[in-house]
Amino acid sequence: MSREGVVYWAAAVVLGLTATAAVGGGDPPPDDQLAPLGKLLFFDKNLSTPPGQSCAACHAPEVGFTGPDSDINLKTAVYPGAVHTRFGNRKPPSAAYGGPSPVMYHDESEGLWIGGMFWDGRATGWTLGDPLAEQAQGPFLNALEQNNPNAKLVCSKVAKSAYAGLFKELWGAGSLDWKKDIDGTYERIARSIAAYERSAEVNRFSSKYDYYLKGQATLTEQEAWGRELFEGKGMCSACHISAPGPNGEPPLFTDFTYDNLGIPKNPDNPFYTMPRKWNPEGKKWVDPGLGGFLKGAGYGPEVYEPEWGKHKVPTLRNVDLRPYPEFVKAFGHNGYFKSLEEITHFYNTRDVESESWPDPEVKDTINKDELGNLGLTAEEEAAIVAFMKTLSDGYTPTP
Repeated sequence: MSREGVVYWAAAVVLGLTATAAVGGGDPPPDDQLAPLGKLLFFDKNLSTPPGQSCAACHAPEVGFTGPDSDINLKTAVYPGAVHTRFGNRKPPSAAYGGPSPVMYHDESEGLWIGGMFWDGRATGWTLGDPLAEQAQGPFLNALEQNNPNAKLVCSKVAKSAYAGLFKELWGAGSLDWKKDIDGTYERIARSIAAYERSAEVNRFSSKYDYYLKGQATLTEQEAWGRELFEGKGMCSACHISAPGPNGEPPLFTDFTYDNLGIPKNPDNPFYTMPRKWNPEGKKWVDPGLGGFLKGAGYGPEVYEPEWGKHKVPTLRNVDLRPYPEFVKAFGHNGYFKSLEEITHFYNTRDVESESWPDPEVKDTINKDELGNLGLTAEEEAAIVAFMKTLSDGYTPTP
C-alpha cells in the first residue's frame, strides 16, 4: 500500500470503519461500545502512583488532547509525572487523530518508516496489532509518568473502580479477573482507552476547514492563500496531507512518517537535570528519536543511524486549539517553539538565518529538501499560519 493509501485507510479507521483487533481469540466489543469505558479510564486520576494523574493531565480536550498548562508550555513544555519531581524528555503529543496510525513498517520504495505511536514510534503495534493500544499501556508503567510499578496494580485499581461493572459488562465474565490473567486484563484496559481515543468525541472533524471541504464555510482571502502556499511553495502538505481521500475521506494532516527538522535543543527541558538513574548523560543527552528506538530494538547501524534524531510527523489538526487567546502552546517534539508564527518562520528560514537559530540537536539527518530555505515572505508566513488556524475543531458554520 502506498503512503497516501495508508493515510486514507487510516482515515477510515478513525471514522469507525475498521474493527479493533481480536483479544484472546474472540471478537472484542466494537469501538463505539468501548469508547465510554475508555473515557472513564482516560480521565481516572486514580490510575497513577501516587493517585492524581490521569491520561488527561497531559492530553486535555480543550487544547486538542495535548498539554493543558499554559505556564508549563511556556517555560519547559515537558510535564511532570505523578511524582512531581520527575519529568520525561519530550512534550506531550496530541492524542487526537492518533488512532489511525498504522502498525509500523518500513516502506522500501519510499525508504521511510511509517506508523507506530509516540514521538519515537516505540509503540509499534507489532505486539497487539494496534499502535494506539500499545501506546496506552506505556505511561501507566513509566516511572516518569504515571509511575505504577507493574500492570498488576493498574488492573487491581480498575477492578476496584466505580466502572468495574461496565468493564465486565462490555468485555464479558472474567475479563477483570487480573489474578488469573494480568496480561489479558491489561490489554483490555489499553484497547478500551484506544477505542475512546478513536471516537468521534476525540476526532471530531469539525474545523472550519472540514466545513469548507463540505461547502458549508468559506475561507477568508488570507486563509485561502495560506492553503495554496501550504500545498505549494511552503511544501507543508508533503508530510501534512491536506487533501481529502479518493472517497472523500477527511485529511488527517500527517503521513505518519518520521523527520528531523533540525530543531535545536530546548535548554529549559527539565529532563537534562533528572537523576542519572533516568538520564545518565545529563546535559549532554541528545534525543535520538526513531533511531534510538530502532537501535534498542536490535537493528544494526545501517538501519538506525539514518533515522537518528527523527520524530513522528504530528497531525496539524487542532494545532492552534486553545481555551483562550493568550494561552501558550508549545511546538516541536521538545516544545522549543512557543507559537505557530515562530515555528513557521523556522521552517522558512532555518538555513538562511543561522544567526537566529541555535545549532540543531542532531545535524546529520536533517531534512534539507522540504524546509530550511523556502523563500516565503512575512505575509506568506502569516497566511500559512492563518490557514493552520482553520484546523481547530469546534467551528460553528454560519447558517
